Amino acid sequence: MNVLELFNYAFFRNALLGSLFASIAVGIIGTYVVSRRLVFISGGITHASFGGLGIGFYFGLNPIFSAMAFSIFSAFGIKWLSDKQGVRKDSAIAVFWSLGMAVGIILTFLTPGYAPNLSEYLFGNILTITKTDIWSLVLLSVVLSLFFTVYYRDIVSVSFDAQFAKTRRVSIRFIEYAMMLFIAATIVLSIRLVGIVLLLSLITVPQMTANLFTVNYAKIIGWSAGISFIGCVVGLLLSYYLNVPSGAFIIFVLILMFFVGKLIKSLSLGRK
Repeated sequence: MNVLELFNYAFFRNALLGSLFASIAVGIIGTYVVSRRLVFISGGITHASFGGLGIGFYFGLNPIFSAMAFSIFSAFGIKWLSDKQGVRKDSAIAVFWSLGMAVGIILTFLTPGYAPNLSEYLFGNILTITKTDIWSLVLLSVVLSLFFTVYYRDIVSVSFDAQFAKTRRVSIRFIEYAMMLFIAATIVLSIRLVGIVLLLSLITVPQMTANLFTVNYAKIIGWSAGISFIGCVVGLLLSYYLNVPSGAFIIFVLILMFFVGKLIKSLSLGRK
């Protein structure tokens, strides 16, 4: 079957649309995460979301929505513990990371009936993306784009120098809590692409690759969104033809793109 024939299938079209809008959201959020050095926090929120999945399975709720609620709770909890309770940030992350995994494992095994299929949540399966997932990603991308358009200067200031932003009377707390909410939402809505285990790479590797060629914040967002989409499409196609899990292959392609970019950058600097 050639590539054009794949467009006849709804699951493939859904996968492409999901990849497009997830890449936009990931490009925006990932740039903030990398520039603000919140990678470890994002990892904690990602793994904490497993607790929400367990709650959804056990109580018969939509697992994505329950994971969203638990992730936002964890994101705010990490922020509250580290800012207000004097707990070191890495310790606060560990608390909610462990809590989420523990709750998820316990409730998943206590869920009556057949055991839930966790593989698509843990390792991702881009072909399982539904129209509801796509519209959720569309909404997230639009809201993120509007938020960044309105608060772009404040976000950039907070990203690179929060103390300087404070002298400019930027509402740091508002920006930080809003971005924590958006990080949690982006993580949960992107789970179907690459899964909990590999999701951290999706919000860091494209930004690292973009940063090889530009230091402009807005350009990094655009470049990383494009890189994410290319990685998703190439990973999806190769995984289809090679019959391997799509989530792992998407991350493999993105990391390969990073090393190719690193090589190109090194060669261009060597010529100067």
